[in-house]
Amino acid sequence: MVFETGYGPSGLPHIGTFGEVARTSMVRHAFRVLTGDKVATKLICVSDDMDGMRKIPDNVPNHEMLREYLQKPLTAVPDPFGTHESFAHHNNARLRAFLDSFGFEYEFASATTLYKSGAFDAMLLRALERYDAIMAIMLPTLGEERRQTYSPFLPISPTTGRVLYVPMKHVDAKAGTITFIDEDGAEVTQPVTGGHAKMQWKPDFGMRWAALGVDFEMFGKDHLPNQPVYAKICRALGVEPPINFVYELFLDQYGEKISKTKGNGISVEQWLAYAAPESLSLYNFQKPKTAKKLYFDVIPKAVDEYISYVDAYQTQNAAERLENPAWHIHAGAPPQKASPISFALLLNLVSASNAHTKDLLWAFIEKHAPGVTPEAYPFLDKLCGYAIRYFEDFVAPTKQFRAATDKERAAFEDLIARFDALPAETTDGEVIQNEVYAVGKEHGFEPLRDWFKALYEVLFGVESGPRFGQFAAIYGVRETAQLLRRGLAGELMKTS
Repeated sequence: MVFETGYGPSGLPHIGTFGEVARTSMVRHAFRVLTGDKVATKLICVSDDMDGMRKIPDNVPNHEMLREYLQKPLTAVPDPFGTHESFAHHNNARLRAFLDSFGFEYEFASATTLYKSGAFDAMLLRALERYDAIMAIMLPTLGEERRQTYSPFLPISPTTGRVLYVPMKHVDAKAGTITFIDEDGAEVTQPVTGGHAKMQWKPDFGMRWAALGVDFEMFGKDHLPNQPVYAKICRALGVEPPINFVYELFLDQYGEKISKTKGNGISVEQWLAYAAPESLSLYNFQKPKTAKKLYFDVIPKAVDEYISYVDAYQTQNAAERLENPAWHIHAGAPPQKASPISFALLLNLVSASNAHTKDLLWAFIEKHAPGVTPEAYPFLDKLCGYAIRYFEDFVAPTKQFRAATDKERAAFEDLIARFDALPAETTDGEVIQNEVYAVGKEHGFEPLRDWFKALYEVLFGVESGPRFGQFAAIYGVRETAQLLRRGLAGELMKTS
């Protein structure tokens, strides 16, 4: 069974690209479990790097240098970063480096190599034989003007090396050649094999399915209108098309579709600077048919949901585990534990402790959470580093501390007294939370969430956060009482 994903290397890889491989890998694993691993499978990641560069991406250097290479295959465009053989090689390497670091099992395939090596030759010759059938499929999908010049084959100019969108003067299926007018006005006859031509993207989809024997491929909903065309092309070449799954697209912080050429949204590297790859896999697993915003502010929730799924897995029965995203993310073998402390709570600890290093953050954690050490909880150890970085880049610049109102001041003082009365070694979050609830109720906060909102705005400069009792249990009741005093004195406002 052949599973396939496609990648357009016209821009730097983004999370949508990673998501396609991650999701397909999950489907592949599920298939292997369902079949008892009796059917051999492979995942092919194909880079469409023989496509012509139609425009220069906004997020790359050396625009002027690239301008003269417009319409040339991406593997013939110099690398603007100066590190690889071509622009396509650079972007392909970026993609593969990440997929390899995550441990995906896949075979990488370059479209340029497939075309030039002869891997596509047999199917290209069959496409030439069935040229009229392919044209009959394509022409009804085109406007009147486009029909006059359309060809499913795009020759590579022997003089300029550019990918040409020109009509065919003659098609010779027996000779395996096409005849067209080159950019210099000369009539040229050349083979469709050996990398002398490629197919238009819609016929290319169907031809690739047929040539590689693809059984499953998923793609974004922007391909949905063309999926019947891809399938018809594949059938015209004598091969049954694969099963498809269509997913919704990711959006950036403004609700715009993420684009490789624009470089909007968030990159793979950016996500991994602030969170573990497992959280990224979870974000891709959840609600694939729902459009979701993919920006930095979704990271903390994704991390904490991942932690909760790993924790839940340990108490679930076999059927429930198959519904748990952690089973799919970890190919049936999730870790036994992730972190006893949420990402949201760590962000508050960083804020309250003014921690700029993991060692300082761990000093608070180990003091009030016996047995919780970097060695026992390696995921939490990584999370500490992520939390410090995320806090400094995204939370600290947006904090807006305020002074407590008279009503809130009285409640704060009551809570300080209660915390002072608790044993200093109190680490039971529920006991502490009950005291916080009691203060809110006794001081007439209605609804009670206004009391917690006040705590977070005065102490952390944000409107909401994790359970306050759990924070105090980790930070320490004495330290939390002192933090409350500093909030009342206005000292936190001065440091923001």
